[in-house]
Amino acid sequence: MFDSLSKVGKYLGQTAKLMVGTFGYDNYVQHMKLTHPKQLPMFDKVFLKSTRRKKTMAKVVLNIANN
Repeated sequence: MFDSLSKVGKYLGQTAKLMVGTFGYDNYVQHMKLTHPKQLPMFDKVFLKSTRRKKTMAKVVLNIANN
């Protein structure tokens, strides 16, 4: 039961971070180190700007699809 509750808490935290646009930089850096060790990861400000741009584009695409 506690394992399920901790997973729910983790996902709620991730959702909250996604909503404000700060999700994933640490995960991104970890992914880059493990999967692409020869590439340098983006700086945090660049990563956040890219994330916001992608969110904006997703909203535009969804609005076009709904109209």
